[in-house]
Amino acid sequence: MCLSIPSKVVEIHDDETVTVDTLGVKRRVSCHLISDPLAIGDFVLIHIGFVMNKIDHKDAQESLDLYRQIVTAMQLESAQ
Repeated sequence: MCLSIPSKVVEIHDDETVTVDTLGVKRRVSCHLISDPLAIGDFVLIHIGFVMNKIDHKDAQESLDLYRQIVTAMQLESAQ
């Protein structure tokens, strides 16, 4: 099973790649497998360096909130 965290498009390049921000980590990924046009601010799901699909902003924010809650709970648990 693969877990994909929503990533926000922060830069678009001329070579069919975009730079995304995934919880503060920026990386450049390929858009070769998606036909939908992307814009800065869009949220996408990535698998092995490729954008697989664009997702709704509301759904992306809900997922990101859940991931942050999970990370916080794990940090609190490991601190005990």
